[in-house]
Amino acid sequence: MMNLAFSYLPLILLITLMVKKNPMPSSKALPFSAAVAYMVVLLVFKQDARLVNANVISGALLALTPLSIIAGAIFLFKCMEITGALAILRKALDGVSANPVAQLMIVGWAFMFLIEGASGFGTPAAIAAPILYSLGFPALRVALFCLVLNTIPVTFGAMGTPVWFGLSLLELPQQSVLEIAQQAALINTIAAPIIVILALRLVVSDTADIKKNLLFILLSTCACTLPYLGLSYFGVEFPSLLGGLIGLVITLLLAKYKVGTEATNQLAVIRPAANRTAATAHSPKQTPEQTPEQTPENTVPLKMLIKAAFPLWGTVLLLVLTRLPELGLKALLQATEPALHISLGFLGTFHISTSLVASLTSILDTAVTWKHSVLYIPSIIPFAVTGSVTLWLFRHSSAPNSLKTASQQTLARMRTPLFAMLGALIFVNMMMLGDSSGQNSAAVAQIGHHLAQITGANWTFFAPLLGALGSFFSGSATISNLTFAGIQTTIAEQLSLPLTTILALQSVGAAMGNMVCINNIVAVTAILGLQNRDGDILKSTSLILAVFAVVAGGMGVLLVGVGG
Repeated sequence: MMNLAFSYLPLILLITLMVKKNPMPSSKALPFSAAVAYMVVLLVFKQDARLVNANVISGALLALTPLSIIAGAIFLFKCMEITGALAILRKALDGVSANPVAQLMIVGWAFMFLIEGASGFGTPAAIAAPILYSLGFPALRVALFCLVLNTIPVTFGAMGTPVWFGLSLLELPQQSVLEIAQQAALINTIAAPIIVILALRLVVSDTADIKKNLLFILLSTCACTLPYLGLSYFGVEFPSLLGGLIGLVITLLLAKYKVGTEATNQLAVIRPAANRTAATAHSPKQTPEQTPEQTPENTVPLKMLIKAAFPLWGTVLLLVLTRLPELGLKALLQATEPALHISLGFLGTFHISTSLVASLTSILDTAVTWKHSVLYIPSIIPFAVTGSVTLWLFRHSSAPNSLKTASQQTLARMRTPLFAMLGALIFVNMMMLGDSSGQNSAAVAQIGHHLAQITGANWTFFAPLLGALGSFFSGSATISNLTFAGIQTTIAEQLSLPLTTILALQSVGAAMGNMVCINNIVAVTAILGLQNRDGDILKSTSLILAVFAVVAGGMGVLLVGVGG
């Protein structure tokens, strides 16, 4: 019982610090909570000191992954801003539709859906949030909107990784994996309209304006989710990617021809004009006379639009090329051999391959390892590459030393998330450190088993919350599935519940947990330059998570009832 209480302690402390009346910034709350978790596993759980310290080192090194992604995303955004590409895209998007709801659905829903299917790693919000901010939507509300909507496609994530790899330890038959995918996609498809409307409500100040555009919203939502559901019957690799692509094309057409949108476009959207100006203040292409309200439609030549959109379509192209196994680039970028091996004494052995896959093995003479695929993690490829090419494409119209300016602004933005990410990853490692069972089981495992005991026969309704808990800790639906799928399986067997349904709920929960994941919150606030708002974001997204959990749990109960 004491171990269980101490398992909850670091988690409760972290949430309390971040959501109290005067919240502590995540850059302080996370390291402090990580320190408490460190003391718990060392002094209460009696874990081996070398193993604990090895996991601290591993956690600190793991922070390089989200930090590099954040840096790459900020760099790309700055390159688009400095060159004026953002201003051109904004004008073109207003040419498609000046309706803010349509713009939110195009960028924050359909486009993010597509990017999630190609990459994952928090990339969708990293790309979409700056675009929406450049359109004049307030940074805080953009952060909330993107976090909430970057959930439903996450069930399949980057080429189906959360399913085919996240559930791989269970060694399920292929037919069972497909059944899990189908049920998860069905739950998400039914939940999607509710979640999309709740997300829009964070930005649109009057519900009447959502009602006026409801047909467009529902059509755009279903344009992504219905193909997503259909594709789940054939495999797990393409539901999000192709669903997003089909949905984006349809959404653009719906917006262009004003299908289901408010004719006057005079919506009460929280988008002050001052914010629009500030968002593009650094762009040499933007002047007060170039506001969308004063610019006629279709004034952006196609050649200029293709050029300005290069950071977007170039990013998607590189992501697809490096994620499709059939093309061979994915294996090449992740190749660990041949490699140079360097002994670092008691710290372990450092390896660096010709594909720039860096790893550290036998950390502090333990089995703990760390690996970082420099070229595969979406940082250098695609963000830094597309950002640099964008600077080159606009070299004649951009200010001198654009590369230096973008780099300096990127480094300045990275100061805030550095300590938060270090604390977050060490915190995660401490909470997940332990044996698979017994007194030394990991804190997250003990919390999961305790929640199952509390809910008992009603576990079906609460199963998504365990998946969400895993994503809250780890920032990854794949890791949540790897961590909790085994626990979900044990619970399903003990309570005689259908395994495929319970694992589908785990997969849905792991995706919806993306909106409350501290790593993702820190990343999107860093990209948008928000200061000390992580706690406010966590409180707001937690409320929508609760709604999502009720819908998903209710669907799970219905599926079990139908199956039974």
